[in-house]
Amino acid sequence: MSGFTLSLVGKTIVVSGGNRGIGYELSRAVAKAGASIAIIYRGSKDAVEIAEKIGKEFNVKTKAYQCDVSKQEQVDSTFKKIWDEMGPVGGLIAKAGVSVVKDAVDLNKEDFDYVYGVNVFGVFNTARAAAKLWIAHKTQNASIVITSSMSSQIINQAGENKPLTQVFYNSSKAAVSNLCKGLASEWAPHGIRVNTLSPGYVNTDQTANMDPALRAYQAANIPLKRFAQPEEMAGQTVLLLSDYATYMTGGEYFVDGGQLIW
Repeated sequence: MSGFTLSLVGKTIVVSGGNRGIGYELSRAVAKAGASIAIIYRGSKDAVEIAEKIGKEFNVKTKAYQCDVSKQEQVDSTFKKIWDEMGPVGGLIAKAGVSVVKDAVDLNKEDFDYVYGVNVFGVFNTARAAAKLWIAHKTQNASIVITSSMSSQIINQAGENKPLTQVFYNSSKAAVSNLCKGLASEWAPHGIRVNTLSPGYVNTDQTANMDPALRAYQAANIPLKRFAQPEEMAGQTVLLLSDYATYMTGGEYFVDGGQLIW
């Protein structure tokens, strides 16, 4: 029996935030599937080196592009540059996630602009830039995977009857999950698919710095009783970018260890 292979050979995939945490593992997974990778980063000093490392590891073409996703014109010009330098773009992983942990009564407009500017507007900007190119070039079967969170559906807990105080983060993830549905609806006539990957708790640099007691509490309340490894987000993402998912659009796919069961 021949093996089942998810292949992205011949595609150029843009990964925003593709040099850190979950984004890094998604970049590696897409490269492993044979795609060329364009990593968008904001200010990391090692992004160019990381892109080169991934390229050498999987023998694919990779390049890092510095870009502030909150600036629309800069995003548009970066995507055009990627298209010109790396060939037609076939897919986008729009990953962004920042949070401000404060009691709601202490939150302010600056906090709101920071969280929503990255989590919602930044994601929209990258999706819009890709779609503009695809529509102009009449590209068919292009795919966008937006990284949201299971927090689009729940209020994360910090203890028994104690919510994690991050209302802007949770609501921004609900917004970006609904954004996916709107974009999928508008762009379906152009052959553009838009889906959402919504992870649960994942072992990243950010969660490694959490209070160990909080991590233990959260892990104990997941059916699989542990945080995910970043690479465990890869399978669903590669599937959605591949030709095996050509009838899948507007969906939100939870990779959460069963958290939403309870």
